[in-house]
Amino acid sequence: MAKLNIKLTRSLIGRPEDQRATVKALGLGKINSCVEQEDTPVIRGMIRKVEHLVTVEEQQN
Repeated sequence: MAKLNIKLTRSLIGRPEDQRATVKALGLGKINSCVEQEDTPVIRGMIRKVEHLVTVEEQQN
């Protein structure tokens, strides 16, 4: 299965609590923090919710 590299590029200041919780659930903390997640429908939905705050790159195994 493919992996996704997710990077937090925008600040969470002034964002609703549900968006903050989604970013935390993805494993991101501070700006420019990166995580690698499996490409699943759940992760894709979380990314869609905060797509204005993150950048995503796909990588194949």
